[in-house]
Amino acid sequence: MMSKTKLALGIATATLTVAGAMVSQQAVAASRAQHHEREAALMSKVDILESQMRTMQDELAAVRAAGGGADQAKIQELDAWMQGHKNQPEQSKDNMVFFRGAFARNDQRPISTTANLSCSNGISGPVGCTSSDRDGWAFGAGFDFSLDDSLFGLMNNTEVLAELMFDYNEFGTYTGNVAGAFAALGVTGLPEQGATTTQSQLRLTAAPKIKFLKGQKLRPWIIPAGFTLNVMSPPSQLNTISHLMPAIHFGGGVDYNIWRNLYVGADVRYNWALNKLDGTNVNGLTAGGSLGIGF
Repeated sequence: MMSKTKLALGIATATLTVAGAMVSQQAVAASRAQHHEREAALMSKVDILESQMRTMQDELAAVRAAGGGADQAKIQELDAWMQGHKNQPEQSKDNMVFFRGAFARNDQRPISTTANLSCSNGISGPVGCTSSDRDGWAFGAGFDFSLDDSLFGLMNNTEVLAELMFDYNEFGTYTGNVAGAFAALGVTGLPEQGATTTQSQLRLTAAPKIKFLKGQKLRPWIIPAGFTLNVMSPPSQLNTISHLMPAIHFGGGVDYNIWRNLYVGADVRYNWALNKLDGTNVNGLTAGGSLGIGF
């Protein structure tokens, strides 16, 4: 009885062992099959990506072949312009406001109406008057506005500007004695006393200015001809009028850029009136220096 039982257990054990081995082999085969399927799917995706990359590379090569030469030339031209712009020094500003001081000299003594009455025409003796000087000093300010960079196409690097300027000129003092002049002519009853007054002149100028060597630090300039309005002061103590006289304005000078937008300059200017106004001569020159600020 025991032998049959052992035999049965042995057969059962052997059967289970064979079954387990078969199940294990089937599981391993299934796992390998799944792994191969995943590898095949991954390889398929890689092949698709490679195909897409080749297509993109072919399209990019076609675009470069079609227009790459022109684009490259434009890029090189742009790079050259940028490098030139970077290497170029900072350009000075074209417009400028300037302040000017100068020595002034009139062709004749700017005798006022009172002094002219008292001191000219041979009147002497009890008149007791003096006249102002030919030499004096001037101070003023002006504004330059740039109009063109090439003399309206006639000359490169030659700038045309419009200048507006005013300056105050002073020629010392004079002593006018109207009462003494009348006394010398036989008129009596007037107090004989002289009045000392400062002789001054105001000039308002508008002129074209031609400035050479644009882009350089040292720039000479000329004013071929401009307009100036001259006002003589003080008015006559006799008839309370002032001398107002137009004239032609000429000039030449040089400006130098000392730092950033700061300039120093020197110039000589001459004002020429075609005639005299009531015997007053406004012709004269000024020579001096200036300090300018570009903007």
